[in-house]
Amino acid sequence: MTTATDSLEQLFRALPAVLGRAATPAERAAFGRYADLLVVWNRAQHLTALRTRAEMGRGLFVDSLLFGAILPRGPVRVLDIGAGAGIPGVPLRIVNSRLSLTLIESRRKPISFLHALVRVLAMPDISVHHGRAEAIILEIPELKEVFDFVLMRAVGRSPKVIAMAMAYLKPGGQLILSGPPVGSGTPKTGWSGRFEKKTIEFPKVGLSRSFLVATKAD
Repeated sequence: MTTATDSLEQLFRALPAVLGRAATPAERAAFGRYADLLVVWNRAQHLTALRTRAEMGRGLFVDSLLFGAILPRGPVRVLDIGAGAGIPGVPLRIVNSRLSLTLIESRRKPISFLHALVRVLAMPDISVHHGRAEAIILEIPELKEVFDFVLMRAVGRSPKVIAMAMAYLKPGGQLILSGPPVGSGTPKTGWSGRFEKKTIEFPKVGLSRSFLVATKAD
């Protein structure tokens, strides 16, 4: 049951700064259904350490939308590797209907949740794949070199992982990784390519986030 202290209002107050506009009624409803479903599943499946709607709004949904500050406004094809409970891909899709989203997750419990989430949000265009990303690209070769962006929020930065992600990208496409804390240096990845560190800041709402962005060679 939603209470005044356990609501998504902090998320909705941040959206005008993050998106440049307020949430639509449909978006507010979608985030509400998302949070409700995650709270229920979390009791048994432990999908996230965050337990309340308010915590999920701050720690998952707002954080996901900060990835969107790097994405262009036009239609894009996005792959979220290690999607877990749909973070960051699904919140980005909620606020951008022109974003074509594919999710990859290797663990069974999150996959079951993702299929339920797609049904609850009535977004059958979101594609969900169960398995390891390095295996899926072999099983479904049509996914190779077709994405404009690959997002990874909680996945390692080893050269092997980065090379695997790059295989999904179009030439000129970009890999966006969660970055180190704002103000720290750019971490070493061991990858031969170069990452650019980007810091996204919305001081009016007290939000800042760093990302590592690598562009695939043409």
